[in-house]
Amino acid sequence: MSHTPGPRQSQKQQTRQSLLDAGLRLLEHQSLSSLGLREVTREAGITPSGFYRHFPDLPAYGMALVEESFGSLRTLIRAIRAEQAATDEVIDRSIGVIAWYVHEHRARLRFLVRERHGGVRAVRDAIADRIGQFADDLADDLAAQPQSVGWSPTDVRMLADLYADHTVSTVAALMEAEGDPEAERRITATARQQLRLISIGRRHWLHD
Repeated sequence: MSHTPGPRQSQKQQTRQSLLDAGLRLLEHQSLSSLGLREVTREAGITPSGFYRHFPDLPAYGMALVEESFGSLRTLIRAIRAEQAATDEVIDRSIGVIAWYVHEHRARLRFLVRERHGGVRAVRDAIADRIGQFADDLADDLAAQPQSVGWSPTDVRMLADLYADHTVSTVAALMEAEGDPEAERRITATARQQLRLISIGRRHWLHD
């Protein structure tokens, strides 16, 4: 049985994506709390009533933007962690993917960085939840590794939170360095060294 969407469903998906893309463009210079529904629909080229066929309100729209912005980065990082490679190689690949993603998806990440502490609580909570899911993924991976033998679940989760927080702070720093290649090189070099330091600490944690 085919699951290929029909013309009507395909058009609906295209319109929804147009609304999300329009919001990301508009949010480059403003916060979600200041965004108007008519602004979004005008930018997307649809009528205001068409908005409600896809989203019940602007907070729900903001939460969809969170999903849009997090999904592909999470998939990329999971793919790197799934590879059987040395720690330094995983670190280098992870930082490389983050730097590439910032360049390719700056609008999505600008939205997340700004709205993480923004004025729409549902969106703040959604971003915190997705960061928590990222840490959950990390904790599951770390717990399965031989280096975690003897670790308590609490300590594994603490390490996962360190990695997740480091990713978020690296993304934010790279966003601030937009258009400054030298600053970006310094940030990625520092990020690699910080991850190596965490890795060294991990190896010696149970010996203290």
